[in-house]
Amino acid sequence: MIVIGLGTVWILDGLEVTIVGNLSAQLAKPGSGIEITQAQVAGLAAALYVAGACAGALFFGWLTDRFGRKKLFLITLIVYLAATLMTAFSFHAWWFFLFRFMTGFGIGGEYAAINSAIDELIPSRHRGRIDIIINGSYWLGAAGGALLTVPLLNDLPVNIGWRIAFGLGVVLGLAILLVRRNVPESPRWLFIHGKEEKAEEIVGDIERQIGVDMPEPSESITVHQRKSIGFVRIAHTMVALYPKRTVLGLSLFIGQAFLYNAITFGYAQILTTFYKIDTHTGYYFAVIAVGNFLGPLLLGHLFDTVGRVPMISATYTGSGLLLLGTAWMFNQGMLTAVTLTACWSVVLFVASAGASSAYLTVSEIFPMETRALAIAFFFAIGTAAGGIAGPLVFASLVESGVPGDTALAFAIGGFVMIAGGLVELLFGVKAERQSLEAIAKPLTAAT
Repeated sequence: MIVIGLGTVWILDGLEVTIVGNLSAQLAKPGSGIEITQAQVAGLAAALYVAGACAGALFFGWLTDRFGRKKLFLITLIVYLAATLMTAFSFHAWWFFLFRFMTGFGIGGEYAAINSAIDELIPSRHRGRIDIIINGSYWLGAAGGALLTVPLLNDLPVNIGWRIAFGLGVVLGLAILLVRRNVPESPRWLFIHGKEEKAEEIVGDIERQIGVDMPEPSESITVHQRKSIGFVRIAHTMVALYPKRTVLGLSLFIGQAFLYNAITFGYAQILTTFYKIDTHTGYYFAVIAVGNFLGPLLLGHLFDTVGRVPMISATYTGSGLLLLGTAWMFNQGMLTAVTLTACWSVVLFVASAGASSAYLTVSEIFPMETRALAIAFFFAIGTAAGGIAGPLVFASLVESGVPGDTALAFAIGGFVMIAGGLVELLFGVKAERQSLEAIAKPLTAAT
């Protein structure tokens, strides 16, 4: 129930972003219903979506730590659904831009609320694998979105197909909302906020459902229950108490944001500009999306067995090196649309597990009271650095039609991923198979 109710929102996000990327050429055609260029869709609209996600993460992240995980993961999904529906009714470019921002606003809040709840409800011995696979499920949505755009682009009128594509996201989101209503609040959050009876009731209900009486834990911790934690206290915790972990979180998020928000989501523009493919881009993107999902699926368990530090550093540096090789071959004119897609599939097979581990890392290395806001902070800062400036700069690099410019975009993505891997080697935390409280003691813990 937790995996379906909470994790499947990543499928929604993947569906959403991929549909827009693959519909960029269709939206730019005469008769689409709005006057907009492909560069505006891949650049400005993508940047506004990410800006909305950053703002939503910070706003809803703060509310999640204050009012609970359950309330917020219901509200953020409703915001997303309403904004996506409004996008389908776009009649002008400014309307499209506005509701791309609002869609991102809802999705940003989802990241904070969902990752907090998942980590607090999943057993420590499986936390790494489950979290990484759930985050990687984004690419199931991406593959589905890519394949859906093919018939919508080719079999329906130019002003109808893209609207139906957005409507499909709303239908899936409503189904997820029905399941999500039954997901419980985090017992950890309830206990720290003075609601221990409700926390005990939830844990007891889980034990009854699985038919097992769990043994009492071997360790205990005493906390001072509080209604809320001030923002100043949270900021002090992240910067003063855990400065190395703060640098680590920023490095991991900036690296994956450059790779994905700046380059990958403009893949349809690359295919159109260099290979004159504008109606079947979905097939190509579906292939790299599958590679993205297989990475977390097949490598996820190693983050719990081999360990966080070796796996995160290996996936970041490895994908960066592979991307640099791809950039060189692209600049030399050695790649076709098919072989470029094959190269990207290999790069992203490795990179996707690393990118998913960025969310896992920041959600488990800070105290429980700051968890949602920590996720929001690193997502907002890292994604703003790589996901707002990146699409604007890289869309113009691709639009120039010069292979060297696009190769430069690839190289930037590769170098920032390598930098993230090196920082993990220096400051990484061995969090595998440890309780969240052992990794970072709650702020309210008695000393």
